[in-house]
Amino acid sequence: MTATDQQHASRPEVPADPPAAHEPVDPHLLQQLADAYGVGTSFQGWDGLPHSVAEETLVKVLAALGVEARTNSEIEAALAEAELAPWRRMLPPAVVIQQGEPAQVPVHVRDGATASLTVTLEGGAGSREAVQQDIWVQPREVDGVSTGRATFSLPQDLPLGWHTLHAESEGATATAALVVTPARLATAKPLEERRGWGLATQLYSVRSKRSWGIGDFADLADLAAISGSRGADYVLVNPLHAAEPVPPVQPSPYSPSTRRFFNPLYIRIEAVPELAYLRPRKRAALEKLHAEVAVLNKEGGRLDRDAVYAAKLQALEMLYHTRRSPARQAAFDEFCRISGKGLDDFALWSAIREDLAPGDPLWTDPACAIGTREAEALREKLADRIGFHRWLQWICDEQLEYAQHAALRSGMRLGVVHDLAVGVDHSSADAWTLRSVLAPATSVGAPPDMYNQQGQDWGQPPWHPTRLAEAGYAPFRDMLATVLRHAGGIRVDHILGLFRLWWIPAGNAPGDGAYVRYDHEALIGILALEAHRAGAVVIGEDLGTFEPWVRDYLAARGILGTSILWFEYDGDSPLAPEKYRTQALASVNTHDLPPTAGYLAGDHVALRSRLGLLERSEAEERAEHNASLEKMFALLRERGYLPGGSADGDEHTIEALHLLLAQAPSVLLGVALVDAVGERRVQNQPGTTAALYPNWQVPLGGPDGKPVYLDDLPANGRFNALLGAVEGAMHGQ
Repeated sequence: MTATDQQHASRPEVPADPPAAHEPVDPHLLQQLADAYGVGTSFQGWDGLPHSVAEETLVKVLAALGVEARTNSEIEAALAEAELAPWRRMLPPAVVIQQGEPAQVPVHVRDGATASLTVTLEGGAGSREAVQQDIWVQPREVDGVSTGRATFSLPQDLPLGWHTLHAESEGATATAALVVTPARLATAKPLEERRGWGLATQLYSVRSKRSWGIGDFADLADLAAISGSRGADYVLVNPLHAAEPVPPVQPSPYSPSTRRFFNPLYIRIEAVPELAYLRPRKRAALEKLHAEVAVLNKEGGRLDRDAVYAAKLQALEMLYHTRRSPARQAAFDEFCRISGKGLDDFALWSAIREDLAPGDPLWTDPACAIGTREAEALREKLADRIGFHRWLQWICDEQLEYAQHAALRSGMRLGVVHDLAVGVDHSSADAWTLRSVLAPATSVGAPPDMYNQQGQDWGQPPWHPTRLAEAGYAPFRDMLATVLRHAGGIRVDHILGLFRLWWIPAGNAPGDGAYVRYDHEALIGILALEAHRAGAVVIGEDLGTFEPWVRDYLAARGILGTSILWFEYDGDSPLAPEKYRTQALASVNTHDLPPTAGYLAGDHVALRSRLGLLERSEAEERAEHNASLEKMFALLRERGYLPGGSADGDEHTIEALHLLLAQAPSVLLGVALVDAVGERRVQNQPGTTAALYPNWQVPLGGPDGKPVYLDDLPANGRFNALLGAVEGAMHGQ
């Protein structure tokens, strides 16, 4: 996850301190309860030592899970309920299995009663009977009823997909989602036979001379075509998730309003077909809007999202109210049908949010939640605005489809690879529309580590593990399906969050949190299923603190990992390229580091010193940085990648680093566009706010800081040299 300059308009209310208990809480009982609900009672600190989670924090985290644990009696009652909870349900809330593997499902009925279990296949493609096994389980007394457990084996030849379990006993029935997932995602298999490489970029920063001051979907198509013609297999972009529906908008792409839908800021106005039918007066008005912000393309210091979005929204309003042809209207209607309630609810939030501040009481008022009479009245009142926001998503979908087709036509094997953020802002659309499956009064973050000894609070509400399962994992599935609709791959930011997340109760410091475990078998399985359906590769950002077995598990499920050159070490020395993981995307740097030209010059050391972010003197920091660089240069000299043994000239050194990395067995290699054009400025400086550094607002520039336009890349010698060197090294030319 990226530590950014997130500015949250609202935060969850801090719950009142729990009433003082009449007796001290038994720590052993509290630990048992925490274990029962997947809450970690300790964590490994940045010093490498185990640290205990404070009892008060455990109580708050359990409360966010809906479990009261303020007194010993509450803990004992909660432990008893945790034991009985599965027995209260006829079926589990959801069952996620691997295709071809034996799987059993418990069905709870009155002791001695007969039961049946049927699988209805996805899309009405038939049904299958589960077979009851002769397995005896001691009955339980549940609310005065002796309850037994019947165990059924599922057919092992069930097809991949989203099916439904139907249980019946004595007239009582129950249903649950049954998800059959790939044991191993095979989409990266072709890359083992012929490795691939591609560009990584922040799309908003990549402008053409036709842009409206911000890189857009048409620029993405052109960048894919340019790099694809030079042998690239993909373009990895920043998260393109929707932000606020009107300015001001959050600069960080990692703090969106929803992870399911896309940001209309990236729409290329001239690519909307209805533009051709604008009347002359409106066409002139639209061209004037373009002219007003097109001058921003020349700005080399800082992007102005708000000005661009304001102009684009006015232009898009004109196009929305232009009559659509019957075929275009039918396509729009079909998109809305496929997108369903999720799109309707997001559009409702967008329509309301146009006029209401993020801190307005409506967003937290249960009487105004999705599905209430108040919300439905607003849905009727704001029908036209809702239609506009649905239409914006259709246009995004069309232009993303075109970008992916352009990428594949250029010869790319993957095309566009999207980035999935960890979560959403507390004042976001998802926080309102998906409130029932999110944990209240809690934020996601990271414990203290060597990079931030205070810990990090990302200001994002986490999935509630139990409620997400009770929803049949549908919100998770729908999000993935939409992002993957026109993609050849997906990078999952902080994929370790599908195993466990650092929960910070409202009012606590970032370091005063606890890990909460998730059903990773279910979440990784669903991720693999949706990627399989899309034919997409999955790349997990598996950097940072994690349990060693996690990487092995991801590799076994066909999920690629992430290797960053500067972070890969073998003891005190840089890791030799031949020792890199095969199942990984390897790259020289990441967006949280300066471009390689800046990193080699130590620009980040000077910047962090200027911003007061160093724990020691700049001289000490620079000395350590230079020492680490020298170790890398020694490896480059040893392998013959530094002519004359000198590291002079960042362009040649950058090429040498990529040539070194190309010798790794990793199936994918990433080349940052900023490295290909000689940019030096970092996109995001962790630990800063907008007042200190313009995170996520730096336009693409060259070594001199002047703008580099997409139009100029085909003739850019530095760009062509690096891409040519990588293509040659990867494929033996």
